[in-house]
Amino acid sequence: MTVTGFYPSPAPIEAYGDGGFRFAGMSHRGSLLVLPSGIYAWDVTAAGALTMASFERLIVDRAQIEFVLLGTGLTQVFPSLTLCLGFEALDIGLEAMSTGAAARTFNVLLAEGRKVAAALIAVA
Repeated sequence: MTVTGFYPSPAPIEAYGDGGFRFAGMSHRGSLLVLPSGIYAWDVTAAGALTMASFERLIVDRAQIEFVLLGTGLTQVFPSLTLCLGFEALDIGLEAMSTGAAARTFNVLLAEGRKVAAALIAVA
């Protein structure tokens, strides 16, 4: 089964790579936003292209999110100052790391019941 837009709750990331992710026994090709309201397809392919508009769906859920784990691909890419300031204005922390590290960290924090979201750029 392939998810094209929505899974109705956050779920641990079971696997990543080959351009996609596995979660809740399903697979999805492409990047993901994992939010308190669910899991959404995300049309981002490169960390350098990120703007606040890239996080429109996440901003809707902002009251339920303390911080976002940003998976930037195979390597860690630090977000722009503009992006950092945008998240600061929303009172949401933003932690950038490789996608693998972000997925693993998200799983731990989700299991702890933390108010966390993940924005994960797919890796090959």
